[in-house]
Amino acid sequence: MFKVICVTQMSAAEDFPKQLEKLCAADIDRVILREKSLTGSEYEALAERVIKICGKYNTPLSLHTFTKTAKQLDCKAIHLSYADLISGKGEGFETVGVSVHSLDEAKLAEQTGASYITAGHIFPTDCKKDLPPRGTDFLREICETVHIPVYAIGGITPENAPLVKSAGASGVCLMSGLMKAKEPGDIIEKIKNCP
Repeated sequence: MFKVICVTQMSAAEDFPKQLEKLCAADIDRVILREKSLTGSEYEALAERVIKICGKYNTPLSLHTFTKTAKQLDCKAIHLSYADLISGKGEGFETVGVSVHSLDEAKLAEQTGASYITAGHIFPTDCKKDLPPRGTDFLREICETVHIPVYAIGGITPENAPLVKSAGASGVCLMSGLMKAKEPGDIIEKIKNCP
């Protein structure tokens, strides 16, 4: 099944805990708690709340970057930058996701033990305004080369999700599109059922 992952962007949500509840109730496939602007203690306090919400719905959760916090809170899944993975920060986790931006990074991430990768940015997106998108040919090349799930990120919408699916991706990651949506369940359903 084509999967939908939410990469959080707390600042985009009107009421973050309420939005997260909506996402989990709508059967999101995973939440990645990104929130890179928080201090370690702020992230830990937020992660404790998010773990409870995701646990209520049995929604898989990956903490992002804060490996020490993840271990303290007994979270078995982490999402890392490529540099953090290569430096060994994924050791001791059951699930390790990695953000990649090239085919070489994707290959090395797989060889280093990544469970899945996010590849992007595929389409134009506000959070990377100054960088050209890498496109579906880039995504297809990665999907045809590695043997772990690949999730497309960057500018993903229900309208362009079929292009990502046809490139071989296992699913997509969305940030602001899900954080701002009044009815995120509709977006999730449309993407999961795209042709």
